[in-house]
Amino acid sequence: MAAAAAAPTNSSSHSPLVVLDAPALLSLLPPSALIPHLRSTLPALSSSVRAPLRHSHPLSQGEAAPPSLLLLMPCWSLDPSLLPYLGVKIVTVTPSVRASYSLFSSPGGLPLASLDGTLLTLLRTSAASALASLLLSRPSSSTLVLLGAGALAPHLVSAHRVARPGLTRFLLWNRTPEKASHLASQLQLQHPGVLFQVADDVDEAVAAGDIVCCATGSRTPLVKGERLKRGAHLNMVGSFTPEMRECDDEAVRRGRVFVDSEDAFREAGELVGALERGVISREDVAGTLADLAAGRVVGRRGEEEEEVTVFKSVGTAVFDLLTAQLAYESFLKGSENTSEVPTY
Repeated sequence: MAAAAAAPTNSSSHSPLVVLDAPALLSLLPPSALIPHLRSTLPALSSSVRAPLRHSHPLSQGEAAPPSLLLLMPCWSLDPSLLPYLGVKIVTVTPSVRASYSLFSSPGGLPLASLDGTLLTLLRTSAASALASLLLSRPSSSTLVLLGAGALAPHLVSAHRVARPGLTRFLLWNRTPEKASHLASQLQLQHPGVLFQVADDVDEAVAAGDIVCCATGSRTPLVKGERLKRGAHLNMVGSFTPEMRECDDEAVRRGRVFVDSEDAFREAGELVGALERGVISREDVAGTLADLAAGRVVGRRGEEEEEVTVFKSVGTAVFDLLTAQLAYESFLKGSENTSEVPTY
């Protein structure tokens, strides 16, 4: 989709609010559409979009209560001629993560759509991760190691199969082996012709990966930098607070690091800690995903290049807004009438 696609005017105050539930989003946002959409829109629109650091509010009371958070993630375009939308995602972490997304027209502020924010987050996160792998991993990559068997895991697999069709082996690891085994069985049925295996040892799994994807909320490093093979690409999309860490300092030191947004310097435990300890400086971070997509910075510098690359995502409202844009505009283009999807 063109980066500067204009939304329908929809200026009537009686225009229906479109409701895009999970099945609708799965239909409207396949990785084959969302990955190229992010690749084309990030360079063109990221400079004109504002996304404040997420608002985080603790909900639990007392040390004995499980940690619970309310997150608010607003985002809007400063140039409606390029992107005529504003949106906000409301997230609850209890510790299960659930979300709702509201899309509005800009600058009029008319509500346009309510989207399943939980699935939207899974789809945009997996697509951004796969885009990073497309731009940073070796084209010859054949083995992907996936740490974590939660809700994001199957979407990461689907998106990476689109970004890197040459992946023929997926090695799954989870703290609970039974969960990894169950996921592997499900994925094997969904992706015939691709081998899914369960890893017992996380260090051995990491050492086998051409691409290593972390989708956990770990507070202790799972990926040891010394275990990463030469030329490997490390994707970390699970942690999003300074207390969380999916890799150790050595992985950050060895890697050529890219981030999804500047927020990673304040929210990614892997980077916050490495910066505080002097392992790296901010100048050592090569750029953002938007920089990569625009060609403003060089990604992997050739098939024979043996450097390790690292992509760290904490989640940015910019990706939410661009994903909601694609879902809403695709729905409008594909529907003869709004009765096909609930409206209010």
